[in-house]
Amino acid sequence: MAALIALVVILLFALFVASQTIRIIPQARAGVVERFGRYNRTLEPGLTIVLPFVDRVKPLIDLREQVVSFPPSGVITEDNVTVNIDTVLYFTITDPKSASYEVANPLQAIEQLTVTTLRNVIGGLTLEDSLTSRDQINSQLRTVLDEATGKWGIRIARVELKAVDPPAGIQEAMEKQMRAERDRRAAILNAEGLKQSQILTAEGEKQSAVLRAEGQKTAAILQAEGEAQAIDTVFTAIHKGDPDPKLLSYQYLQMLPRIAQGDANKLWVIPSEFTAALGQLTSAFASGRDDHPAPPQTPPGGGPRPLS
Repeated sequence: MAALIALVVILLFALFVASQTIRIIPQARAGVVERFGRYNRTLEPGLTIVLPFVDRVKPLIDLREQVVSFPPSGVITEDNVTVNIDTVLYFTITDPKSASYEVANPLQAIEQLTVTTLRNVIGGLTLEDSLTSRDQINSQLRTVLDEATGKWGIRIARVELKAVDPPAGIQEAMEKQMRAERDRRAAILNAEGLKQSQILTAEGEKQSAVLRAEGQKTAAILQAEGEAQAIDTVFTAIHKGDPDPKLLSYQYLQMLPRIAQGDANKLWVIPSEFTAALGQLTSAFASGRDDHPAPPQTPPGGGPRPLS
C-alpha cells in the first residue's frame, strides 16, 4: 500500500515537472523567461522546453495590434476654450523584453503621455483649428508618442481623435454662426441666380430686338427692290408701248376716283393736272369729230337739194 502511494506521488510529480518543462507558446504571443530572477530569453511561438524550478515564464505578451480608448480629458485651446477630447490609440508591442522591464504599466504610461502631448498640441491651436485640423493633430500625436514609446518596445500605429466636444454655450454659438453663414450663402446664391437670369433675359431681348430689326430691314429692302422692279417694268412697258397723250390723260382721269376714296377724305382738292388732262380729252374728242364729218342731210322731198 505504501509502495502504491509512493508510485502515485512520483507519477504526479513527474507530470508536474513535465508540465513545467514543456511549454507551448501560441502564435502572435511571446514569453519572457527569467532564470534565478534575471532575464534569460524570449520564447517564440511553438513548442519549447524550460528548466523547472530554475526558469520562470512570465505571463504571455500579446504581439497583435491592440486598440485602447481613453476617457475624455479637458484641454484648453489657445483662445482659452476648454474642450473635452476622446482619443483612440492603436499600438503594437515589438520588443517583449523592453515592454516587460522598461515600463511598469504600459497602458497607463501611454494614456498619461497621450494626455500631456494632446494638451501641448491643442494648446497651440484655436478652437476652430482644433475642430478642423484633426489629421494634423493625429500626425503630431503619433510622432511624439512613437518617439517616447520606442524605448518601451511599443510602436504607435495610429492615434485618432474620436470626439472633440466644446462647451454647450460655444456649441450653440457655433450652430448659430453656421446657420447665419448658410443663410448668407443661400442669399448670395439666390442673388447670383437672379442676376444671371436678368442678364440672360436682357441678352435674349437684345438678340430678339436685333433679329426683328434685321428682319424689318430685310423686308423693307426686299419691298423697295420689288417696287423698284415694278416701276422699272411699268416704265419699260410704257416706253415700249409708246402711248400718246390722249391715252395717258384717260388713264389719269380713271385714277382720280381711287384717289378720292377713303373715310378720312373730308376735303378733296382737284389737282392742276386734272384741267390739263380734261383739255387733252376735249381736244381729242373735237379732233375726232373733225376727222369724221356728219353726212349731209337729205331734204324731205328726196333727192339732192339744189344749190342756190
